[in-house]
Amino acid sequence: MSIRCTVESAFFIAWSCLETSGELGPPDESANVLLDAIEAQLRTGERRQLMLANKAIDAYRAHAARSRSSRDCEAHFG
Repeated sequence: MSIRCTVESAFFIAWSCLETSGELGPPDESANVLLDAIEAQLRTGERRQLMLANKAIDAYRAHAARSRSSRDCEAHFG
């Protein structure tokens, strides 16, 4: 399978999972976070679709948690 197909499949798996769970945020930001995570793993040699997807989901959830935390601080401290 080509790298392009691997990336597309991993992205689709991650996107679908997050969309189904209701965790998906703004489309552009979400896509960038997922693709950045997948790209970073590809640079280390990872090629397994499910591993790429799962790590991208983890990265997205960490990003979303940091974003929520930042918004909570801004709301709290004005």
